[in-house]
Amino acid sequence: MDLKGLTLEAFARKLADGSATPGGGSAAALAGALGASLCAMTARLTMGREKFKDVWEEMEGVQKEADALVARLLDLVDEDARAYETVMAAFNMPKQDKARKAARAEGIQEAMKGAARVPFETLQLVTRAADLASAALEKGNPNCLSDAGVAGQLLRAAAEGAGYNVRINLAFVKDRSLAARLEKETGELLGKVLSVAGELEKKVKQSLA
Repeated sequence: MDLKGLTLEAFARKLADGSATPGGGSAAALAGALGASLCAMTARLTMGREKFKDVWEEMEGVQKEADALVARLLDLVDEDARAYETVMAAFNMPKQDKARKAARAEGIQEAMKGAARVPFETLQLVTRAADLASAALEKGNPNCLSDAGVAGQLLRAAAEGAGYNVRINLAFVKDRSLAARLEKETGELLGKVLSVAGELEKKVKQSLA
């Protein structure tokens, strides 16, 4: 499945068509990619303008890291769909005898772990992108205020969505030590993104008042 190669319209229609993939995890990764893209945009519209010369170097760093995040998050749009297809394939494994039942059970567990790890990576990357959005808003071209603000909102949605998908898959993971660790780290990362996004929203609203 090459979701990232689809047009916007084709992706939206694929998301709506009633098939199990792509789903919310892919949509969350796409939201993260769009948020990171707006960070890169703000940085590019800051560099090269003389009155922002003091922050050119920092904005170049924001731009380069944001571009890398966009590329990886777009990959995760596809990887999330593939991970869920692996889950469905595992549930469809034969179970006519004890050996096959055991293989199926093991396959399901490995697939569920993979299905949790993909949105967890999305959340990790979105957490970093939130820091870039904060830098873009604080030091970037003020004409991009609303763009950096939209980045914050997209990253908030991406983080919440990725968190949902981590947790729904962890519920099926029998390795409770792994599940507990990922659950804890998910909560910490999500809390950080929501805090940064809340501050961004406050600053944008104050500037627009």
